[in-house]
Amino acid sequence: MTTDLLLGSLALSLLHAAIPNHWLPIVAIGKRAGWTAAKASRITLWAGSAHALSTVLIGLLVSLAGWQLSAWASSFMETAAPVLLIALGTVFIWRHYYHQHFHLHGQVPAQLPEKQMIVALASAMFLSPCLEIGAFFLVAGTHGGWAVLSLSVLYTVTTVGGMVVWVQLVWHGLSLANWHALEHYAGIISGVVLMLAGVLGLLHG
Repeated sequence: MTTDLLLGSLALSLLHAAIPNHWLPIVAIGKRAGWTAAKASRITLWAGSAHALSTVLIGLLVSLAGWQLSAWASSFMETAAPVLLIALGTVFIWRHYYHQHFHLHGQVPAQLPEKQMIVALASAMFLSPCLEIGAFFLVAGTHGGWAVLSLSVLYTVTTVGGMVVWVQLVWHGLSLANWHALEHYAGIISGVVLMLAGVLGLLHG
């Protein structure tokens, strides 16, 4: 189950790194402010790290609940953990129309000095953690500290690295056609990823 958990987490992290509201506002602000590509990447790195930090902090708290579940019903967790993923995936699909992720666009003035810009963007991203990955932290907690640590590192590297990559690709001319459709359906896609990870866990458990 641990391998399936990490693969599912990787897929979800890649998805969230690609969603435009994670990095497009930085591109828009940077272009308007006349930044270089290197400066845009540097600020994306700081903002993305703040985003990952708040998500991992919440994830660590959620993993404690998973650890408690494992201690309480260890003989059932091999089945219960994948079922939890499937159930949470179903919930995310059901509520995706009501899901509100923090949008930075237009909320941070482009004329701020660089240090203030970093603080503003990092603060905004810190206050908008990705809650979907919390389901994986919950299940990781049932597998012990090593699974939680691996998930934390995987999520952070993939999310922050992915944000920087997408900023650079768009900065240098990648078309954004139809990308907002990905943002609109992110809740459904996240739910499907969670459900698939749960099904794989049941099959390989």
